[in-house]
Amino acid sequence: MSDSVWIVGTAMTPFGKFRDRDVLDLASEAVFGALDDAALSMHDVQVMAVGSQFETITFGQRVLQQVGQTGIPLYNVHNACATGATALRSVIMEIRAGEADIGLALGAEQMTNPGTPFAMPRHNAETFTPTGRAGAVLPTEGMLGTGQMFGVFAEVGLDYARAHGGVDFEQFAKVAEKNHAHAVLNPLAQYRDRYSLEQIMTAEMLSYPNTLLMACPIGDGAAATVVVSEKRLRTMDPDVRRRAVRIAASVMTTDPYTPETEVLPDVNTLTRNAADRAYEVAGVGPEDLDLVELHDCFATAELVHYDNLRLCEPGGAGDFIDSGAPWRDGRTPVNVSGGLLSKGHPIGATGIANVYEVTTQLRGEAGDRQLPDAKVGLTHVIGLGSACCVHVLERAAT
Repeated sequence: MSDSVWIVGTAMTPFGKFRDRDVLDLASEAVFGALDDAALSMHDVQVMAVGSQFETITFGQRVLQQVGQTGIPLYNVHNACATGATALRSVIMEIRAGEADIGLALGAEQMTNPGTPFAMPRHNAETFTPTGRAGAVLPTEGMLGTGQMFGVFAEVGLDYARAHGGVDFEQFAKVAEKNHAHAVLNPLAQYRDRYSLEQIMTAEMLSYPNTLLMACPIGDGAAATVVVSEKRLRTMDPDVRRRAVRIAASVMTTDPYTPETEVLPDVNTLTRNAADRAYEVAGVGPEDLDLVELHDCFATAELVHYDNLRLCEPGGAGDFIDSGAPWRDGRTPVNVSGGLLSKGHPIGATGIANVYEVTTQLRGEAGDRQLPDAKVGLTHVIGLGSACCVHVLERAAT
């Protein structure tokens, strides 16, 4: 395909809490890592998009001051949790339009600084013990004061449970059990602790049915991806071409209007619409996926998205997790990185970090967490407000 766009470089920093580094340090590390991975420099980049939800509107220019000011077009992107994926899509569309042959997308966030206006809850030794109680109330510093996100995704899960009998608290908790177990193998994950199902279910309750260990932590981090046109790829070093990953589909949707969306975002419809379009564009179906990195900001979110992404039969998300299908050795591995629940969720970086994980798996370079013979993967992210981005990636033919 003449309009194919290829990933030739990608990198991410470890996710965590970096009090001795600022967001520009993290952003620069990701940019240079992705460029090194592509055997390119900033002088080769023709367009750049920089995503960060909480930095200033000229954050991209500040990044360029660190990595190289070459006068290229620059997009500053803010789109809630879909920020990084939207930055990547912006660069993809520039290349498809023929405006550039090489582009770089960056997502970066530092959420642990005092004064961050919005952050998810965190879990660590200071707030959780194996008994499920920390000896203190949940931390409030850095958490959304209204608890709105807890409520939104609790309601999403409970709506699904009401609509499909048999989905219960334990099945939601099994999602977190899986993702924490997967993160043990990921050296870049913010948390690499494994928890039993009992520990997860008896942890502090945030908003039923999500406990503290069923929610993503706040954190800092950055991820970047270099993409090129088909024409440019043909001129690159053979090793770069061998490791290239094709972007088979890049789709973004927003909430269609209904009276209900005046009250709560419809995370189900916009995900289904994006997934269906992505499968159509890529010419694949959910049965062709070798792995999925989806937006598990809460365990309830992941479970309902099994259904929304067509990974299971309609209404079958509870049976899907019970069967072991989304575990790394299951039929359709989901969030082998540890997902947002353990890998972390620095909001601006998340969408590109998902792409990093799938790209690394398709290249066969994921180390201890490598899946066997992965050829096709899907990434999914939702930014409430609302926007959904889905990318389908394919391994280069050998």
